[in-house]
This record gives sequence, C-alpha cells and structure tokens, in this order.
Amino acid sequence: MVDLNFPEIDGPVAQRGIGIIAPFDLALERELWRWAPLEVSLHLARTPYEPVPVSVAMAELVSNAAHLTAATRDVLHVDPEVIAYLCSSGSFIKGLAYEQSLREAICAAGAPDAVTTSGALVEAIRKLGLSRISVLTPYDEILTRKLHDFLGEVGCEVIRSDHLGLGGGIWKVSYRTIAERIINADDPQSQAIFVSCTNLPTYDLVEPLEQALGKPVLTANQLTMWACLGRMKLPMMGPGKWLQDVF
Repeated sequence: MVDLNFPEIDGPVAQRGIGIIAPFDLALERELWRWAPLEVSLHLARTPYEPVPVSVAMAELVSNAAHLTAATRDVLHVDPEVIAYLCSSGSFIKGLAYEQSLREAICAAGAPDAVTTSGALVEAIRKLGLSRISVLTPYDEILTRKLHDFLGEVGCEVIRSDHLGLGGGIWKVSYRTIAERIINADDPQSQAIFVSCTNLPTYDLVEPLEQALGKPVLTANQLTMWACLGRMKLPMMGPGKWLQDVF
C-alpha cells in the first residue's frame, strides 16, 4: 500500500491571481513572472491583432475600452484579485483622464480592482516624490512626446529623453543597447529614469544600473507588477530597491 503521509500531499501552494491584459504583440511574459512571489499566478488575455506598426495609431487601437472589457471577462473565471492593463503607450496616449477611464472600464466589466502601466508610473512618482525624471522609450518621437505630455499632467518634468524609433520587434533589443541608452538618457538633475514599454526587456538591468547611477530605474513591467502586488499586500520579488518599501 502506498504511504500518503508526506507534506506534498497537502499542496500545491494556494494560488492568488493577477489578471493581465496584454497587447497582442507581448513577448515578455517570463519577465513578469520573475517579479511575482511563488503563490501568485498570472492569467493573461490579449487584445486583438492590429496590422499596424508601434505608433500613436497602435496605442489608440490596443487601448480600446471594448477590447479591455472583453479581455477582462476572459480572465474573470479564475478569480484574479486585480487585473492589469499591461501597456505603457496604450494607457498614457490620451492623458490622465483616459487612463482613469480604462481602469473604470476594467472594473465595470467585473474586476475587483484595476491597474494600468501608466497609472502605476503615476503612483510611483507620487510615492517617491519625483518631480524631475529622464525617459527612455523604444517608440518614435511622436509617441515619446505623448509620454512627455502625460508626465506633464502629473507635474513631473522630463529633463532628458531618448527613443529608439522602433516600429516593431521591440523585445529583440539587446541588454547592451538598452543599458547604453538608459545611461545616455540620465542627467544629474533627474531624480529617476523611466524606461517605457512592457515589450522592452529590462529585468536584469535594473539593479546594476541603479547601483551605477545612484537613482531609481523604473521600468514598465516592474511598475505594473509592483502596483498589482501592493494591492494584494504582497512583496515584489527581484530588483527595484526604491520601490520595495513605499507602497
């Protein structure tokens, strides 16, 4: 007879869920998991495919409230405690009021709580007391300027900005290129650096660059996970020492 008297029989660890609404081209799911504690599961839904390059037009298409409503309903049956719209440009493209309307649409569709990537950036700016930051984006200049406008609404001045001008394949950019451009975007007057886009890989760069530059390096996926986990009263794993104790 098989002896079932061993601890694992009481497992698995009880899971707590985060729903993730991702743009159709997200390629960095693994990066999100690296910030999550063991007991957290991520449940992903995607917006519909849009045959346009990364641009203002794409940001507007992937932030359609009807798409977010449908995606929210797709993940509700697994009981997430919070649902995040994981897109920087889609949540800053039309300003603060629009960002709030996206969260409201997700909650109206049944989510117990909602986060957007740009909303998480606003929360971090306020928690850390930032008023001057540098920015790095993979976008073109027009879309990058939309981010500047969004930050201006928050009362945060962009001291220096750099952008890669990419219309696709953002997840393929090397760590070396990203690190060089982050350093290039830094300025002595900047209190932090924000690296936009949830499809730009940054996880392994945050800690060494924070040590080298002596200031927060805030990235899109990091901030989204931090805001979700904060609502769940759970710690964020991985790099980001300035964020660990401020939620």
